[in-house]
Amino acid sequence: MKQSFLLARAAGAAALALMAATAGAQQPAYPDKPLRILVGASPGGGTDILARVLADKFAPVLKQPVTVENRPGASNTIAGELTARAAADGSTLLLATNTAQAVAPHILKLKYDPLKDLQPIGLVAVMPNVLVVSASSPYKSVKDLLAAMAAKPGGFKYASSGIGSTQHVGGEAFNLATGMKSIHVPYKGSSQAHVDIIGGEVDMMFDSTSSAMGQIKAGKFRALAVSAPQRSPELPDVPTLAEQGIKGADVSTWYGLYVTAGTPRPAVERLNAELVRTLKLSDVQTRIKALGGEPGSLTGEAFAAMNRQEFDHYGQLVRDANIKAE
Repeated sequence: MKQSFLLARAAGAAALALMAATAGAQQPAYPDKPLRILVGASPGGGTDILARVLADKFAPVLKQPVTVENRPGASNTIAGELTARAAADGSTLLLATNTAQAVAPHILKLKYDPLKDLQPIGLVAVMPNVLVVSASSPYKSVKDLLAAMAAKPGGFKYASSGIGSTQHVGGEAFNLATGMKSIHVPYKGSSQAHVDIIGGEVDMMFDSTSSAMGQIKAGKFRALAVSAPQRSPELPDVPTLAEQGIKGADVSTWYGLYVTAGTPRPAVERLNAELVRTLKLSDVQTRIKALGGEPGSLTGEAFAAMNRQEFDHYGQLVRDANIKAE
């Protein structure tokens, strides 16, 4: 009796093991469906440009269609919330900037936690911000601009891609560092702000080089300063803010790739591997550098740590500059 019982139990265990093995073998390899990359900005801006570069390079290797969906508004956080609430299967990706990941959470009341509800894949690129004015404006340097601002207190306006964006923070950091007061005019994306800069409706913008470079090279924007420790190789004749006597106002824009928190580890690792591969491609590096930036080179873990540090850094800057939702 005992032997029969043991044999039966062994047979049952073997059957369960076979079922488990069969189920494991039937698990589809990632990805098994089309992918989408959500972008929290309008078409034509830096985030959109980089997202489309990734989509073009990911699709043939992952053997799935990869589309880019623009969901602008609320300081890029609409796209972030949609990604946070998406199925955790790796089919919804987010190309985010420090606007939504590190700045906006200190200004807006969000319905998700960018540090907990999104899984970092890797750093895509870092772009310095650049102070630009219309090419038809009379300002040829930051000195000219400051003299005009002093003569007309509160009469200058600066554009941004939205409340809590790095352009917004850059403008307020400039106000704080110079003791001047310029008025913030938020838009739903850099491309919309560019129209009013060129038309003279708004005086200036602290835009990322990734979205401003096209207008600069086309002769529609005049770049007055780079808000970074060093000059940009793509703008070698444009001095930094610090070179012009303004310190503590440097703001750069970084771009990172994320998926929904809880996405299976194999999917996360595959996406990280594809991102690393893509960022090493010579044409991708050339494209990013042409936008005035540097390709990312961090591991997923190092990028997550950087995101946390940036979250704390910008939180302090928001408090120091007393930046509020308008």
